[in-house]
Amino acid sequence: MKKLSTTVFLFFVLIATVVAQDKIDSIQFFLDEKPLTVNIASDFKKLFGTKKGTETPFQEATVSMTFPESAAPITEDIRIRARGNFRKEQCYMPSLLLNFHNPTSPRLYQLDKLKMVSGCGTNTRDEQLVLKEYLAYKMFNIISPLSFKVRLMRVSFEDTKGKIKKYTTYGFFIEDVDMMAKRNKSREYETPTEQKRTEQTRMTLVAMFQYLIGNTDWSVPNFHNIKLVTLKADSLAPPLSIPYDFDFAGMVDAGYAAPAEIMGTETVKERVYRGFPRPMEEITAAITLLKEKKDAFYKLINEFELLSTSDRKTIIKYLNEFYDTVDSQKEIQKIFIDNARSN
Repeated sequence: MKKLSTTVFLFFVLIATVVAQDKIDSIQFFLDEKPLTVNIASDFKKLFGTKKGTETPFQEATVSMTFPESAAPITEDIRIRARGNFRKEQCYMPSLLLNFHNPTSPRLYQLDKLKMVSGCGTNTRDEQLVLKEYLAYKMFNIISPLSFKVRLMRVSFEDTKGKIKKYTTYGFFIEDVDMMAKRNKSREYETPTEQKRTEQTRMTLVAMFQYLIGNTDWSVPNFHNIKLVTLKADSLAPPLSIPYDFDFAGMVDAGYAAPAEIMGTETVKERVYRGFPRPMEEITAAITLLKEKKDAFYKLINEFELLSTSDRKTIIKYLNEFYDTVDSQKEIQKIFIDNARSN
């Protein structure tokens, strides 16, 4: 009897060891460039009932995730909820927050909570918009490791009640802020602050990148599409800014996107610089870095064959407008210093 008990104990130890070895590492998850295949099953009719301004509770879901190096999917029970006020109101499928931090998802547990972005609608054009936003993230990855990594996927949405037709599209996961901070030996800074009180060299670079891609949908004081971190080695230094959520950028040019009235523009493709006046040498340093990264940006875009040829050409043309502008010292002075925001 004692021998049998020992055998059973060793069996469960072996199982626990195998599961531990098969756990998905949260850092490596975003280092791999190969797309995932994902199926999410839940009561999507219930999810679609989420109203703007309402933070809904998590609901049960089952996720099946197939990695490129493995034929067998990882299938586990998780929790999901809708996020993003605009998309709750305007889109067929809102952006999702997937909670893997559950006893029912031991192999995916370390992924914690991940934001997932997919098309606002279900057609090919919606899919292309997602791919363009994905490229915006990858462009900022080229600029700085202090940025949100993303993981592309082919995702299927399956309604467990059978009330919504299953469909498949492209989407991507966004690295969790704590993962990003840990990777960069920093921690999230959650105290509301003014743009002028952040680390200014970094802030100028972020504002210049937002101008490059034509994005005005961000605000430091409101933590709107901006996260702040402080380095653990110098926690008293001004916080560093990290941008995210680029679907309102002119580079993406989503049909549902419109500039805020305060911008005084008619379309999101009209660029507005939202940084404050800074010394010319600081402005020049940010522009110089973006010029140095130009070839890498264009290589990324031109080799991204999931995006249509016409969309790739349109993006390159749009970015060329920025580079033509910053070749003129007169335009640099006018846009980034003389006409920079004052409040």
